Amino acid sequence: MTQHAFFAQFARILNSGQSRSVVLCGNIHDLFFNGQEYVPLIPFLCQKSKSPGILQLVYELNGPIRIAEEKDRGELRNAWVAWRSGMDLDELIIRDMNRSRGEVDRLRTQFDDHLREAIGNPTLALEFLRQLTLCSRAALRSNLLIFIEAADLLIPAGTGDVTGLNDRQLRRVAIVQDWFGDPAFLHGQDSVCLVAESRHLLHPRVSRLPQVLSVEVPSPPLETRKHFIDMFCETAPARPNLWAEPDRLAEFTAGLSLHAIRQLLAGAAYAGETLEPAGVVEKVEAYVQSQLGEDVVEFKKPEHRLDDVIGFTQLKKFLREELIPRFQAKGKRSLAGAGVAGPIGSGKTFIFEAMAAELGVPVLVLKSIRSQWFGQTDVIFERLRRVLEALDKVVIFVDEADTQFGSVDATAHATERRLTGKIQAMMSDPRLRGRVVWLLMTARIHLLSPDIRRPGRVGDLILPVLDPEGDDRRAFLKWVLGAVQSTPSPEAIDRLDALTEGYSAAAFASLRSHLQAHRADDKTDLPLDRIIELLTDHLPPAIGPTRRYQELQALVNCTRRSLLPDATSPDFDFRLARAGWEKEIRALEAMGIH
Repeated sequence: MTQHAFFAQFARILNSGQSRSVVLCGNIHDLFFNGQEYVPLIPFLCQKSKSPGILQLVYELNGPIRIAEEKDRGELRNAWVAWRSGMDLDELIIRDMNRSRGEVDRLRTQFDDHLREAIGNPTLALEFLRQLTLCSRAALRSNLLIFIEAADLLIPAGTGDVTGLNDRQLRRVAIVQDWFGDPAFLHGQDSVCLVAESRHLLHPRVSRLPQVLSVEVPSPPLETRKHFIDMFCETAPARPNLWAEPDRLAEFTAGLSLHAIRQLLAGAAYAGETLEPAGVVEKVEAYVQSQLGEDVVEFKKPEHRLDDVIGFTQLKKFLREELIPRFQAKGKRSLAGAGVAGPIGSGKTFIFEAMAAELGVPVLVLKSIRSQWFGQTDVIFERLRRVLEALDKVVIFVDEADTQFGSVDATAHATERRLTGKIQAMMSDPRLRGRVVWLLMTARIHLLSPDIRRPGRVGDLILPVLDPEGDDRRAFLKWVLGAVQSTPSPEAIDRLDALTEGYSAAAFASLRSHLQAHRADDKTDLPLDRIIELLTDHLPPAIGPTRRYQELQALVNCTRRSLLPDATSPDFDFRLARAGWEKEIRALEAMGIH
């Protein structure tokens, strides 16, 4: 099964001798098919790696050091006694007859005590396991394969240095560092597998060792989910009622772990209700949000659609005819992403929320993937990438993108550069092409990294959202007056047109709310004179130069000529217009406006 590809990679690393220390990370808390049933990761690994000449040990933080096969206990204990006593393993029994049994019995008791004393004492456990690999090279005929669960709790990253660790944690980091760095261990036949959600959760003194390799455990792919659903339906005491065939349910559960799918099926079977698509989608959204955190992502469910957007005639036409079809497409016709630029208050978020409602695919809003804790930003990104690779189709909606993704130059923080670099790589990843679409919105498009703005990423399409002009502007004025007058007259629209020069979509919305607040009731129209009086008192904030600067940056970075103002005019010269915009930008920057 495709789900087992990670184990093939893991086995290849050990069998080839590339490394003797491997970190298994990713979807480590899920279920895995061992040929008969679905089991947790450690039992799966023990069964898959069972082989003559391999002796498996498992250490769990809340348990003893466990020998996977009880029959191997005697072999390992005898090797320990022989190594500690200096005896030859083949002559242990004969030599034991010629000397006091007290020393042999003491060493055997010591061995059993060390296995038990590992409970609640991870420092002792790690040191004992390290010594067992020394023993193995000296006196054991089999090779050790050691699985250590919750390794991130044993040797946590902390603050990234040694100052944030207590004495016991420091000792454990030193033990593992010396253990994995020992040339004799590296060139030996014993292996250690650390199980942790992320390599970044391990202390850097261990995780950054070049001899420590990582293997990612992926989220269950489509065929695995289908197999699990089929097997559950066949073996469960009560079969759940599905609205469609299991194949269809498997498609809808993209992004879920097998544990989460089991919860869905068991709940539906117990309730005796049909499992509907809406319930599955809700479960997917809740699961994804629980994995990433509510402060990292949320699912966007806009109530308004493009028909509810006032004005923006040319832009809405472009969205319907080109952008939405390309977002919905797969393969070469798909779009890696799009950037949306425009001054603050121009209506970017409202318009593209409406477009999101038209798409018919999940829309994931990225809030923040930064963390104040050392290494946690990398962990959050790994979780995000794992979720995105599991989902069949998703749009990533990033508002204020310039604050989410920074620069990659030398002036940026190392974490910032690393994060931005990973996001850029994911945007252009061929495996995600047509499945993950990035929609980045910002009033400061020039602050986005040029690497993000290049073609193949959001540079394929950067759209300007500008203040309404012409017929679009009159549509906004009619919308404003329509809130306080039943039938706005052309004369009233003309009067307001002269008094609202430079108004943005947000300014029109603010004016509309202001007028509505002074309307006596929904049936009584406000007189035009009163409207003008209120309008005169309604002053826009003094942000004109800043908005103009942002508008110019949107125009300069636009990648569609048809969306530029005056683009349909036969006299429009794009190169001349861009040169003029850039000259005006430099003039505003000389005034201190950025």
